[in-house]
Amino acid sequence: MKSILVIRRDAIGDLVCTTPLIAALRQKYPQARIDALVTSYNLPVLAGNPHLDNVFAYTKTHHRDRERETPLGVLWRRAKLMFQLRRQRYDLVVLANCGCMPRPVRLARQIRPRHVLGFTEAGKPHARYIDMGVPIEKHPEHEVEELFRLLRPLGIDGAPGPLVVSAPPASYAKARAELAAQPWSGKRPTLAVHISARLPSQRWLAERFEGAVKALRAVAAADDVQFMLFWSPGDEKNPMHPGDDAKAQAIIGALGPDFPLLPWPSSTLDHLMGGLAACDGMLCSDGGAMHLGASLGLPVVALFGKSDATRWHPWGVPHEILQPESREVVDVSVDQVVAAVDRLYPAIEARFEMHRAQA
Repeated sequence: MKSILVIRRDAIGDLVCTTPLIAALRQKYPQARIDALVTSYNLPVLAGNPHLDNVFAYTKTHHRDRERETPLGVLWRRAKLMFQLRRQRYDLVVLANCGCMPRPVRLARQIRPRHVLGFTEAGKPHARYIDMGVPIEKHPEHEVEELFRLLRPLGIDGAPGPLVVSAPPASYAKARAELAAQPWSGKRPTLAVHISARLPSQRWLAERFEGAVKALRAVAAADDVQFMLFWSPGDEKNPMHPGDDAKAQAIIGALGPDFPLLPWPSSTLDHLMGGLAACDGMLCSDGGAMHLGASLGLPVVALFGKSDATRWHPWGVPHEILQPESREVVDVSVDQVVAAVDRLYPAIEARFEMHRAQA
């Protein structure tokens, strides 16, 4: 193979979980041109990826800037990008999604590669366009592991490697500098606390987060922990991009101005990644931010609601999963969270020592 294009058009966590597949392709084909096609929303996940030559992105119509972009304009730019990619004459397009989905197949057909590699499923008419098909197998495994099975027709087997994501250097430096500038900042681990979750079953209450960080300060040796508070900014009633400004302000106000907590609203993906990279551990619900934290090496305490923990747990890092029988995160107690963070504390301290060594 001289040229390969990997297509992944899904959410943040899905793209993060695709990075071991990309790394394996590079190891198998060190001299090949390996590119990726993603959405503009996810583009920062692959910025700086050492295994890719180029990353192309298109905008989904519902992700467009509604003040500056029209649906027609978005579709026109996408069509021009598809024409540009068709001219590359790729040897192989890899449909890196765990299923036989029509839209990625449609993109591959527009690009016209020599071969298309993807999962196939009986009864799906678009599967006939996948000439290097891998049948879907229904058994419990992580998203990373299932994706990795796609590579078997290429002679790539074995266990997947780690997630590969790099935080933007400028965003990381900004987070480290702001942490150091706080009057309470000291030489101690920083715990990222991410309070936003897209699905209702994954949302923990503001007062639970408040209680947890207070309790963690009480149990940590010599108050040896500080915090960064992450959330999706905006109004919770915004139908397009609901945010957690009110929830964050309730937590910040209850903790008071002297509490060792740095607010870090995630206005952009770059900003989120830079802030997470500055931390030493993470408390969050299952979602894209959790996978970013894991990809950056953070030990993670993850709150799971109705999602599948076997498929979506943090890959490649020490972690604790808290998933109540009700499959509603609201039923996780503060004591359970504190105990889980305490069990992970040695790994959090090890991450902190790594940060100190790099400083």
